[in-house]
Amino acid sequence: QVQLVESGGGLVQAGGSLRLSCVASGIVISLNHMGWYRQAPGKQRELVASLTSLGSTNYADSVKGRVTISRDNAKNTVYLQMNSLKPEDTAVYYCKGRSRGMDYWGKGTLVTVSS
Repeated sequence: QVQLVESGGGLVQAGGSLRLSCVASGIVISLNHMGWYRQAPGKQRELVASLTSLGSTNYADSVKGRVTISRDNAKNTVYLQMNSLKPEDTAVYYCKGRSRGMDYWGKGTLVTVSS
């Protein structure tokens, strides 16, 4: 059974930083495509960053230069380092893993950026 558990969200002032973590079980993150998504109130869920098994990364234009996705294979954990946060980054952030053609989602962690 695949489980993805996010943590690290919270309330931060604009310009601040947060590091989100996604601890995975039932899926080996180094062998699969992992990603971070977010959903703001009243908006559709959108991709923030993704990381392939080969280590290639992809970022949404809105976060490029401010966000870094990474992984710790030994801990089977994916991270999202977010810097220079803006109020428009406020959203629930979700971790997604893709394995054998199936998508698995965590329950999300809330990030609130105050102006």
